[in-house]
Amino acid sequence: MKSVKFLAGAVAALAITTTSALAETRVTYKSAKSTSSYYQMAVQIAEAMKAGSDVIVTVEESQGSVQNVMEVKARGGDYVFTTPPALVRLAKGGKAMFEGKGDPAFDEIRALFPIPSLTMHFVTRADAGITGFADLEGKTVLLGKGSFGAKEGAKYLKLFGLEGKVTLAEVELSNAVPALKNGQIDAFVTAGSFPAPNVIEAAASTGVNVLSLNDDQIAATKRARLVIPAGTYAGQGAEIVTTSLPVVAYTTTKMDDDTAYQLTKTYWEGKAEMGKAAPWWNGVNEGLMGNIEGKIHPGAIRFYKEAGMALTDGQM
Repeated sequence: MKSVKFLAGAVAALAITTTSALAETRVTYKSAKSTSSYYQMAVQIAEAMKAGSDVIVTVEESQGSVQNVMEVKARGGDYVFTTPPALVRLAKGGKAMFEGKGDPAFDEIRALFPIPSLTMHFVTRADAGITGFADLEGKTVLLGKGSFGAKEGAKYLKLFGLEGKVTLAEVELSNAVPALKNGQIDAFVTAGSFPAPNVIEAAASTGVNVLSLNDDQIAATKRARLVIPAGTYAGQGAEIVTTSLPVVAYTTTKMDDDTAYQLTKTYWEGKAEMGKAAPWWNGVNEGLMGNIEGKIHPGAIRFYKEAGMALTDGQM
């Protein structure tokens, strides 16, 4: 009789295990290089999904947003990726880096939720007397090389009439804080989710002023307006108005509605907990929904309707 009871128990345990395994949904989340903050965000999202849903997320390293979009052509319904909305628009139109590489699969891309934006920071030494962009004339500025922040920073200097009127420092961005502290530079430009670690360090160790842009300057950049709340950085008594490049998590119509719903619901419900571990999540709110261009996945739309979050006609 003992052997029969043991056999029955084993069968029941196997049935429970099998049912649990079948209930799990596996998703691949392709983000960025493993050394980037966006890869860290991906890991946090995977942990949040594990804690709050039946979705198991595997994080996959990427060489960049263009690669993430291109892989839509070969991926299935378990694929989630991050990219700026502008790249999705270019892919669908077969323009710029997607010229001659168009594919019907690009038309099936659908948004899930916004993640922290790439936020521009023009960081100046507090004692340098720089309160606006005009004050950068004659100063030494570190842009860095090759990054989005470096390219964007150079664009802004040109837009605001400062091209050739500032000295560009030949220093790596990783050395920006010590260079600012020892007076080697007067300012540096960095882009990343806020609060940015290098800006936190500079504000705490040196004292800084992060420049705000006015409405005309923001319009000239053709980027999204973003406000960094007062108190984000040490000594920051007022909000900072700057620009950002929105970043969104996407999938395609191949993903079933229930999975898209679970991913979106768990993300928003777990965001506050993620924010306790990494403050960059605290900059994500309903206001970023307006940065999503094009259609949102029907499963995600179901959550947004339940949550009472407004969507545009173009997103439906």
